[in-house]
Amino acid sequence: MVYVKWGFWGLFWLLVAAFFHYTLPQNDIVRVTDTYEKRIDFGENSIFWAKSDAGNAETTVNRDIFFIQTKFPNDKVMVYRNEDTSAGWPPYFKFDTSNLQAEAADLKSSADAPQWVAIKHYGWRNEFLSIYPNAVGVKAVDSPDVTFIPWLNIAILIVFFAFVWAIWVRWRRFREARIDPVLEDMGDSFEAAGDNIAEKRGRFRAWLDTFRGQAR
Repeated sequence: MVYVKWGFWGLFWLLVAAFFHYTLPQNDIVRVTDTYEKRIDFGENSIFWAKSDAGNAETTVNRDIFFIQTKFPNDKVMVYRNEDTSAGWPPYFKFDTSNLQAEAADLKSSADAPQWVAIKHYGWRNEFLSIYPNAVGVKAVDSPDVTFIPWLNIAILIVFFAFVWAIWVRWRRFREARIDPVLEDMGDSFEAAGDNIAEKRGRFRAWLDTFRGQAR
């Protein structure tokens, strides 16, 4: 049972970490190499795509998606999708997809004269599942060595763990005040019942021994 318990909590916190890693914003320093638009037919990976842009129909099975092609300073390729999140989840309230695409296109540069860009995004890139991180912001930076301190992520995680800590403290107090005494009483009751059964069993054996003695 100990292994099951630790396995459950390990899986739980792994899912929590994956949720935050997917949802919270991250900044990549890249060079924009191209921007394009492509019609996507949604399938099994539809959960990793946002809804239609604000004002458009939401019942279509396919639609045009903006993409931003980039390269990291080490020449590793990264492709971002560019979709509105509107008022849905994650709560980025992004309505400026077309504007962002125009800004990204204006920041395109070559390897000979690179213009480094910070792309704020959420989500994951997975070639096997054909999923892409969603760009939510883009701005030019002076060099690829720029560092961003994720103050928003730090604040959200502090609030989350403070909330978890408060729940755990209250649960521990509730358990110590209400549940543990009941379990102790139940344990005492089972122990007393066991002693009573053992005592009756001893008396029964003694009674049988009296018949055995008479038989001899």
